Amino acid sequence: MKRRDFLKAAGGLGLAGAAAPAAARPNLEPIPDGYAMLYDSTLCVGCKACMAACKRINGMPPEPMGEETQWDAPRDLSGRTRNVIKVWKRGAARNKDDEEDGYAFVKRHCLHCVDPSCVSVCPVSAMRKDPKTGVVTNDPDACIGCRYCVYACPFDVPKYEFHEPYGRIQKCEFCNQPGVARLDQGLLPGCVEVCPTGASLFGTREELLAEARRRLALKPGEPYRYPRERVGAGVGHVRPAPRYVQHIYGEKELGGTQVLYLTGVPHEYLGLPRLPERSYASISETVQHTLYKGFAAPVAAFAGLAWIVRRNVERRGEVGRDDGREEER
Repeated sequence: MKRRDFLKAAGGLGLAGAAAPAAARPNLEPIPDGYAMLYDSTLCVGCKACMAACKRINGMPPEPMGEETQWDAPRDLSGRTRNVIKVWKRGAARNKDDEEDGYAFVKRHCLHCVDPSCVSVCPVSAMRKDPKTGVVTNDPDACIGCRYCVYACPFDVPKYEFHEPYGRIQKCEFCNQPGVARLDQGLLPGCVEVCPTGASLFGTREELLAEARRRLALKPGEPYRYPRERVGAGVGHVRPAPRYVQHIYGEKELGGTQVLYLTGVPHEYLGLPRLPERSYASISETVQHTLYKGFAAPVAAFAGLAWIVRRNVERRGEVGRDDGREEER
């Protein structure tokens, strides 16, 4: 086969392979009985006990704030902070969970996506989703510090320790990473254990979705016994139901998350973005598999590079002949 014919065939093979899309990868399904958390923003009083407990249990350093250090008042997630309570305000900020002159709290940490982008993009499998609990974990010994997970997370959660010479990724692991392992010992995540109002509730995703639906069915002002720690734990308090936004954030966003939110103001106000139901991981992996189906993309790339090299060689030959160098040889 002549070289020109080979290049045409290789290019044609690559284009033909790329033109035939691979089967679309659907969203991953929630793990039955996977661990989950329900955060009810209307119950949160902003005490930040969860932040202090997270720092203490996970051995996280304080945040430097100028000449001061802050254990329970960092402004956002960082390489020193895995869990943060933030506040949204509007106008005079007098009315809790009200859009007019109101304010509301939101707890930010890893949402433990059902189909996590950080796991999909990690080139060394340092980010993993536990097949039994669904907890998204990070192995610092495997991590190479590429920070793809930082850029891929739609919730801006994983943070890199830029303050350390050999920095690592920091994110919530439900207090169950090696050396802490509270869930394996039958304990609660630290933030849930210390929450005085039950704003953070722990359990399986199924039972917490059921609890969230019960709350959304309440009429504003209707008395309801809000549990603490877990549904059915036997501890809690009775209070009038607020006016909820009729949506469980995390039930379907990007295929669902294992941290669910109920709020009294629109989720976007609290930094919870509007997202499609199809996960980004399923989209990117479908595109990737289409490109590499039948090794089409590498063949097409080789054909393109070979064509460029041949074109340049031919041009040099023409220039040489114009300068008379061919005749001199």
